[in-house]
Amino acid sequence: MASKRDYYEILGVEKDAGAVEIKKSYKKLALANHPDRNPGDDGAVERFKEAAEAYEVLSDPDKRARYDRYGHAGVQGAAGRSGAQFHDIGDIFEQFGDIFEGFGFFGNRPRGGGAGPRRGSHLRSSLTITLVDAALGVEREVTVKRSKACSTCGGTGAEPGTVAEACDYCGGHGQVVQAQGFFRVQTTCPACRGAGHVIRNKCKTCGGTGREADTVTLDVKVPAGVDTGMQLCLRGEGEPGQNGGPRGDLFVDVRVEDHPLFQREGTHLMCRAPITYTQAVLGTTLEVPLIQGTDHLDIPAGTQPGEVFRLRGQGMPDPHGGRAGDLHVEIQLEVPKKLEPDHEELLRQLAEHEKKQVSPHQKSWFEKLKDLVTGEDDD
Repeated sequence: MASKRDYYEILGVEKDAGAVEIKKSYKKLALANHPDRNPGDDGAVERFKEAAEAYEVLSDPDKRARYDRYGHAGVQGAAGRSGAQFHDIGDIFEQFGDIFEGFGFFGNRPRGGGAGPRRGSHLRSSLTITLVDAALGVEREVTVKRSKACSTCGGTGAEPGTVAEACDYCGGHGQVVQAQGFFRVQTTCPACRGAGHVIRNKCKTCGGTGREADTVTLDVKVPAGVDTGMQLCLRGEGEPGQNGGPRGDLFVDVRVEDHPLFQREGTHLMCRAPITYTQAVLGTTLEVPLIQGTDHLDIPAGTQPGEVFRLRGQGMPDPHGGRAGDLHVEIQLEVPKKLEPDHEELLRQLAEHEKKQVSPHQKSWFEKLKDLVTGEDDD
């Protein structure tokens, strides 16, 4: 499978390009490769889709930030595709149709007249999971507010027993075309707003929209290895389409909670393990935590603070099927704030042996009180 091209390369812009420059570049590419200008050219169609996918990501500040940090993986859905995940040319026209207005293109409407089936709008939700859930994979529920076909009119928008009529203004085409010299300027019909028909007797339940509010609870399968900023896509769980078109999709933004022990860097995990001076000097075996269970890590004699040991394959799984990450254990020297007298004496002997200067012993409050009562004072 060929690797995906860089989105900035596709649009021909630098990584610090502004929104205006990105839109201008996409518009130029889209018009040059538009299917109406390149009939029968499959290569142009693919370039048209590729440009739309790049623009969909780079024109959205959140998606662009994820792409800049994680690359294609940061904007990849559960199905393993990136960006807008357009099913066909009609999806592109529907989402970016405003860019083509005024250029005589028919967009996603059939040339023969009348408004054809249109895919429903996409919806967006969010889901928060723990790092353990992200490591193992989990199934969660999300509640989504969306529309459904009106129970009274069945989605037609017309009062039962009546039907919609063809628009007189546009003749049922949904578009009006005006000639300006050598160019044709096509605009949406102002009378029917592109529907190609008008409803004289509107359904009293839905007011002619053909829809009513609905709330559904959906199961979301979260694959192992997901990270904050990734999106999961539930096909066909968005808003219903128009004129018999399919539902849009539901995109679920994933957020992984911080963990008290582990910090995450992609598929790798980092944790800090405190050891004492004697353990660092003489060596020891530590029991270190894993996402599930524990493991033993041998710390050799002479280990320095800040050294990092790696446990291969004990990090996060790769959501795209690659090798699991590693667990990096950073050694930290634990210095006690309070010492027992015998412990302090041993350390002072060690300091003398190492010929290291240390602060003199300071009497505690109780020692000073004892000296005051007995009259003894060695200071």
